[in-house]
Amino acid sequence: MKENLAAIVRPLLDWYNVNKRTLPWRGIRDPYKVLVSEIMLQQTRVAAVIPYYFRWMEELPDVEALANADEERLMKLWQGLGYYNRARNLQKAARMVMEEYGGRFPEEYGELLRLPGVGDYTAGAVASIAFGRRVPAVDGNVLRVAARVTGTDGDILDPRVRRWFRDQMEAVTPEDRPGEFNQALMDLGATICLPNGAPDCGRCPLSGLCEANRQSLQDKLPVRRKKAARRTEELTVYLLVRQGRVALRRRENAGLLAGLWEFPHVPGALTDEEAAKPLAGWGLTAREWRKKLSAKHIFTHVEWRMTGYLLEAAGTGSGFTWADRAELEALAVPSAFGKFLEEARRALEEETR
Repeated sequence: MKENLAAIVRPLLDWYNVNKRTLPWRGIRDPYKVLVSEIMLQQTRVAAVIPYYFRWMEELPDVEALANADEERLMKLWQGLGYYNRARNLQKAARMVMEEYGGRFPEEYGELLRLPGVGDYTAGAVASIAFGRRVPAVDGNVLRVAARVTGTDGDILDPRVRRWFRDQMEAVTPEDRPGEFNQALMDLGATICLPNGAPDCGRCPLSGLCEANRQSLQDKLPVRRKKAARRTEELTVYLLVRQGRVALRRRENAGLLAGLWEFPHVPGALTDEEAAKPLAGWGLTAREWRKKLSAKHIFTHVEWRMTGYLLEAAGTGSGFTWADRAELEALAVPSAFGKFLEEARRALEEETR
């Protein structure tokens, strides 16, 4: 197996020399920029990340700026990328770099692993790309390439199998270009050795070395165990408009979407008749029911199916923050409520005309 992987190094690097993607964080060895880009890219497409990366770097250009950033602004910059704890961990890592390392990133893989939110893959990426350390960076793309090249049918979601692949990749990572080798594997997995049985083997520089290609096993490798079924939750969401402002509340500092702003909601898909009942508990009454909405949002383990009501409200609305248009734009409302956010913007625009 190792022999297969050892043989990929030179053809892969030759391919990368010609075909590497042009990305704003490529060709630099700034560990801060490498770290931010890698965290943003977790479970997010490259094309979607690029505008977020530019906006982030414009406002938080270095580790000191991130360490000192206001949390509300931090969340707003991350809004739309999901998994908001990643942004919080980035800030924790920045503060650790400032406090324990005097503002200079540690260069060794083991020290990078100490940073909050930095796991095996990210530590390997930063160590190899920013500091030229001979360390692998094994993510889903790399596991897919390695499993197909070697013809390995172990479950890549099994930690023991992932560790085995990491050991194999570490053994073949070249001394002279470890960062480029890791990025070449990422690019190959992202553009050629695609998932779900659809690789472009005709353009792959490793097709002659690949066991999956030789045995026509591309649609069977890599092997992944089936994930647990995603549960479904029904919610009723309220867009409560009052005197040119809309009601928001802050989520608790633990759990899903911790600490972010949301529109008030209750469990269940309430009918038109039932929807008025929660208002009294909030110290509100409905002056005008304007619109009924529906939306859904899929998280990793849960799917929200949402019924929404846009209405003009009267009363105290205790426990809510009533935001005008400018304040609404300044607060981090997660993309799970994206459809309702757009409706709230339109409603406030109409209120101020």
